[in-house]
Amino acid sequence: MTSVTLVRRIKARPATVFDALITPEGMASWYGPDDGPVLAAESDARVGGRFRIRFRMRDGSEHEASGEYLELARPERLSMSWRWTGGAEDPGESRVDIRLRAIAGGTELTLTHSRLHDEDTRRSHAEGWNGALDKLTRLFSGPGESFAGAHSSGKQG
Repeated sequence: MTSVTLVRRIKARPATVFDALITPEGMASWYGPDDGPVLAAESDARVGGRFRIRFRMRDGSEHEASGEYLELARPERLSMSWRWTGGAEDPGESRVDIRLRAIAGGTELTLTHSRLHDEDTRRSHAEGWNGALDKLTRLFSGPGESFAGAHSSGKQG
């Protein structure tokens, strides 16, 4: 088993970034490693609730992951199980932990994807998460906090 940890600085408050991580509208705006579309984003953002994300990459391949929220401590941290539908990307269940910390000018996000199968899987997930987190960072790179779903609350999905 192996893991990957990535850090980004995002120009938005932690609560705004947190909402982009757990609301279907937010998830649809940044998931996936390239500019291909998100085809489905579902989230029941509560401990024990489930999420599902499906995206198409520019090469036409489609990928779907789902899991269960293990911890939600808005706006500081989020933990969830992660399993790829079909298992081609990684045959087992892994775990994603995201920590948000307020910094001058926004938020420092630290994502750790652990319990990955092997080094090839780790490398593939590092590439995928780097692309997705670049999109998340760009989402807030303009003036103000532009994410439309930033102030939504309650059950999503």
